[in-house]
Amino acid sequence: MSQIPLKTTFEPTQVIQPYFSGGPGNTALDATGRLLATACEDEAVLTDLRTGAELARIDGDGQELTTLAMTPSGSHLVTCSRSYLMCVYALAPEIGDDSVKVEVEKVRQTKMGAPAMVAECDPTGTLVAIGGSDGIVKVWDIVKGFVTHNLRGHGGLVSALAFYMDTEGASKGGRFRLATGGDDTTVRVWDLEKAGKSLATLKGHTSVVRGLDWSKDGARLLSGARDGAMCLWDTKTWKFVVTAAGEEVEAVGFVAPGMFEREDGGEADRLVFAAGRKDRVRVWDLVEGVELTAKPDEDEEEDEEKGVIQIIYHKNLPKLWSIHRDFTIHEHALRLPTPAPTTLPITARLTTNYDEIIDCCYLPPSQSQLAIATNSEDVRIVSTESFHDVALLQGHTDTVLTLAHDWSGRWLATAGKDNNARLWDLDTFTCAAVFTGHAESIAALALPRSRPQDGSHAAADRSPPAFLLTGGADRTIKKWDIAPGAPKQRALFTRRAHEKDINAIDVSPDDKLFASASQDRTIKIWDTAACETVGVLRGHRRAVWSVQFAPAGVTASVLGGADGTRAGTLLVSGSTDRTVKLWSLADFSCLRTLEGHTNSIQRVLFLNGGTQVASAGNDGLIKLWSVRTSECVATLDNHSTRIWALAATPSSGRLLSADAAGIITVWRDTTAAVAAAAAVTDAAAVEEAQALSNAVAARDWRRAITLALALNHPGQLLHLLTTVTTSPAPDAGSLTGSAGVDEVLASLADSQLATLLLRIRDWNTNARTAAVAQRVLHALLRSYPAERLGRLRGTAEVWAVLEAYTKRHVARVEEMEEGSWVVGYLLGGMEQVGTGVGEGEGERAVEVV
Repeated sequence: MSQIPLKTTFEPTQVIQPYFSGGPGNTALDATGRLLATACEDEAVLTDLRTGAELARIDGDGQELTTLAMTPSGSHLVTCSRSYLMCVYALAPEIGDDSVKVEVEKVRQTKMGAPAMVAECDPTGTLVAIGGSDGIVKVWDIVKGFVTHNLRGHGGLVSALAFYMDTEGASKGGRFRLATGGDDTTVRVWDLEKAGKSLATLKGHTSVVRGLDWSKDGARLLSGARDGAMCLWDTKTWKFVVTAAGEEVEAVGFVAPGMFEREDGGEADRLVFAAGRKDRVRVWDLVEGVELTAKPDEDEEEDEEKGVIQIIYHKNLPKLWSIHRDFTIHEHALRLPTPAPTTLPITARLTTNYDEIIDCCYLPPSQSQLAIATNSEDVRIVSTESFHDVALLQGHTDTVLTLAHDWSGRWLATAGKDNNARLWDLDTFTCAAVFTGHAESIAALALPRSRPQDGSHAAADRSPPAFLLTGGADRTIKKWDIAPGAPKQRALFTRRAHEKDINAIDVSPDDKLFASASQDRTIKIWDTAACETVGVLRGHRRAVWSVQFAPAGVTASVLGGADGTRAGTLLVSGSTDRTVKLWSLADFSCLRTLEGHTNSIQRVLFLNGGTQVASAGNDGLIKLWSVRTSECVATLDNHSTRIWALAATPSSGRLLSADAAGIITVWRDTTAAVAAAAAVTDAAAVEEAQALSNAVAARDWRRAITLALALNHPGQLLHLLTTVTTSPAPDAGSLTGSAGVDEVLASLADSQLATLLLRIRDWNTNARTAAVAQRVLHALLRSYPAERLGRLRGTAEVWAVLEAYTKRHVARVEEMEEGSWVVGYLLGGMEQVGTGVGEGEGERAVEVV
């Protein structure tokens, strides 16, 4: 075990951040269906809708965005914020089969007179209409940046916009029109070819108008409002027909002829869609006045946290996208199966904002899917590549707090604040069993970890787990017998386990023991079969939030030394007291206490075959510890708030952390790659150092100085230049003592010159090396114009330091020169005395001196 190399380097390879903060009119999509623009607080985010990859995040002005619009070609993005600013960005997207690239350039920003509530680009991408809270609609030329139309008439904020442009000569009316809707319940139609002339004011609704669309030939206008009505208007007579939708309508539209498929063979060229508070996209034949999708249950209650707020539909595509209050985007096929469902079929689902992530786990065997519990009653199964939703597990009635999977990945257990636990079959994404019996919320659960014998019926069929353990705020632990399909699941045991809430449960690899961690600061070890306590681990000073058994075969001997002689099963725990503890179950003693976190620890788990431990907590850090040495070998930092979820693949090649802000970071082990790169770098450094020595020996000054600068060897560079400048036989006329060195110094690149000046600055601060520094500096000043030396990057402070120390050296030399006059005078006087005495007296005088 000790020979397994430690994993010391993890790099974030994927960061999933929230990219939509809600609100109608805050999403836009180009006509290819790939480039998605969304508003997230004050930022605009560009995403590849197919792969889920974030392409760009455009910083805002600190004020929340109120609406945005994108041209059909994706060439420009227009954003509006609460600070009254309208910003226009040029995007220049490059859309390929496998990826999308985009370059964002801000073109202009304009101050508006009121906050913008809705924006819409015309089909050609030339104009953008912006409806404000003051009831005014301004139409702007996107590229040239001026207002083409200023439309006044609404008595309140503008809530809906729809351009009509006849590009194929199909119009039965005007060729260029704009329909607007407001909270004054009216729809207004404007002729943009006639300076924005008002053609009609339509009064057919009794509440705010939210949806508008034109038929292909412009002969009909469809409107939908929160009064639950859809109005189909004849654009010649402006007479209308009302169809009751039975819900508050947020979006309506005509289905393009030839783009809809009906399995029943019915008419598909005169259909409209609508969506609203009932969280589904419905289809009507307005000529017949009948709904084609199945009617929902009349007794169905509307969920205030759900509902469609916007629909994006490009009439060249065979699908549309619905934007929902719960921050999800659904892709719908324009197809109606038989029997008809209550909504258009959902072909893909994307979660744009996970809110608070409470728990997550990789699903075996491929680890290609992830189960995520957020601040919601639903559990999401997502792809680890695109992070698109694979399935949504719905059944809990309150927030889900904890997850656990079995060895096969087919069965997932969930539990939460509704006091129930559920077992899900992930082959069908259906609930197989419900466990009811706890009096308060369930925060901990566990399934067996042992794998059935290969070739057995249980292994082949991936049979349901043998039992389920649950614990929670009622301080009890229940062991359940799992019988999928049974009307009621039976609790085999119920034990009063702790004095306070139970936070975590984990089962040993052989399923013989399980551990429970509690707010009462203790960890209890239980016999799984008898559900009786076999030991208590005491030592944490505050609540224990996480506990895990070491992998099979890993015992306390992995620690080595005296602690390793105790043997016994190894257990790790994390606590609010900011410590991680390693325990031996041989004598239920604490073997090691790992300290380093600055806040509560929420998650701990074993890595790398049990030789390492990962811990994460409220300080937003992940720390990797060596079990043998108890040292922190790495700290991973990519979160700014508390980490509540931590998961790893069995090989420990990937770590996943998720925090309370809904940010997910996928970490990949790069230890081997970093070590290999370091080995290559070290080998290259040895070769270059040898090359430097050879160049000095061969008096190849150009190569020697270049290598010394490149290798960052200031000592060797100083020795080289000192040797040259103090040569007893300098070259005639040389600035440094060597004509070759003069030539090298006069031909340096800017980066090399800047590095050399930094070295001269350092040498000049020391009286012993100041002489060589001054000599080389003199050579540089004679070789380069002042303009070039002055603009070198990173040398702004160098000249001030050089000036200060040079003045100090000059003052020292002047002081020495003054002292030399006194010495000279004394020596001269002594010579005169020696000349005026006799031979004997002179000898005596010398002796006296």
